[in-house]
Amino acid sequence: MSRAKTPPDPPADLPENDDWELLRDLDRRNAYQLLVGGTPHSHVDLDDPTYLEYEYVRQIAHLVDLAAEERAPMRVLHLGGGGLTLPRYIAVTRPGSGQQVVEIEGRLLDFVRKALPLPRNARVRLRTGDARDVLGRVPEGAFDLTVTDVFAAARIPKHFTSTEYVALSKRALRPTGAHVVNLADGTARSGLTFTRRQVATAKQHFEHVLLLADPGILRGRKYGNLVLMASNAPLPVAELIRRAASDPFPSRVVRGQDLDDFQGGAKPMTDEDCEQSPEPPDDAF
Repeated sequence: MSRAKTPPDPPADLPENDDWELLRDLDRRNAYQLLVGGTPHSHVDLDDPTYLEYEYVRQIAHLVDLAAEERAPMRVLHLGGGGLTLPRYIAVTRPGSGQQVVEIEGRLLDFVRKALPLPRNARVRLRTGDARDVLGRVPEGAFDLTVTDVFAAARIPKHFTSTEYVALSKRALRPTGAHVVNLADGTARSGLTFTRRQVATAKQHFEHVLLLADPGILRGRKYGNLVLMASNAPLPVAELIRRAASDPFPSRVVRGQDLDDFQGGAKPMTDEDCEQSPEPPDDAF
């Protein structure tokens, strides 16, 4: 019955900016999609922060669910803010978690804070600045999870793709912590070279590395998101495989020898030769 209602409009006194906008989700009573530069960026359901529309966010949430005992708080550093979808999820499913979100566009944070308020009692600190710069200044060993989800004009800036950047993430993590990155790739023309090199880059610092992605993306048949997870502690592979297979849009977990074969001869990226992610095709969104 609630789905038949018109979702409420966002507040009228929002900071104006042509670079982002909210679209109402007509299938959910109080949900919105955030567009940044015309590109779908985040989906937020204010009534149910555990509802995750985007596949890659659900893939990351699987690891969040499995990384500690149920409802145990975690310390999480989100590099890239958007609509704060994952911080909301963690605040509700792991009460008492201490989270920091770093977003370079302070006006976007102001917009999201007003239009899409965080859940009550959410312990989420919002910081404005370049995410790599802030990452280099956080206390060593402070976090259970770092989540890199940084895009500019639908591409990952190159200074978030190097082995030096991953070293900063590793430094910020506890010994059992996990480094998680939302990647974008998958066109036949790219040959997934960017993602293969990101796998090689993560392996420079972490013993356990895996990818979660739609099989069509892994075959280079379409463009989309791939989630890279890395840790020096064993990752919950068996349960991740089960959850990935049962997702409404099933994904594949690539690890071990399959990941070595996927990487092939790809070499790690360094600050000297790093590249931004491939430009999405015209019909990607």
